[in-house]
Amino acid sequence: MNCSRHPIVKWAQRPDDLYITIELPDAKDVKLKLEPEGKFFFSATSGADNIPYEIDMDLFDKVDVNESKANVGLRNIIYLITKAESKWWSRLLKQEGKPPVFLKVDWDKWVDEDDEQDTNVGNDMDVGDIDFSKLNMGGGNFDGDPAYDDEVDDGSDTEEEDSEEVIANEVSDKKNAEVADGVPEKEA
Repeated sequence: MNCSRHPIVKWAQRPDDLYITIELPDAKDVKLKLEPEGKFFFSATSGADNIPYEIDMDLFDKVDVNESKANVGLRNIIYLITKAESKWWSRLLKQEGKPPVFLKVDWDKWVDEDDEQDTNVGNDMDVGDIDFSKLNMGGGNFDGDPAYDDEVDDGSDTEEEDSEEVIANEVSDKKNAEVADGVPEKEA
């Protein structure tokens, strides 16, 4: 028997949209399906052993399938789902009770309803380097865009790590220079 696993799923919302991020590096054979009544299905394989992953959720309310978009990246799959009605949902899933353990709030994208009314923070939403215009997920199955299979890591993580290393070296060099000059180090 081949049993599917659940990847970690993060979510956040705005009055008009849901942000669903499925954390599954190197996902292959990605299939996404979204239905107007809020049925959301995802499946893919990952890893050298092609371990199957699957999610089947009933979202809290209806969605606009034609306005919803997805992007399959190297590390995760991001789905920007447009709600059928502009309103805050009390939870992500239709089913009440404790949510599944694989479902987490995406605090990086989360905005409280009160905050949304005070400021227009939705316009500066950071969803990474995603070009949603290339993919329109609609209601059909998604079998993957071959262009993404050839995608090469741009090394953006290493640029950040390199800049942190440069800063650490500068601080270390400054401390060494102070010691050489006979300047005592500050006591805590």
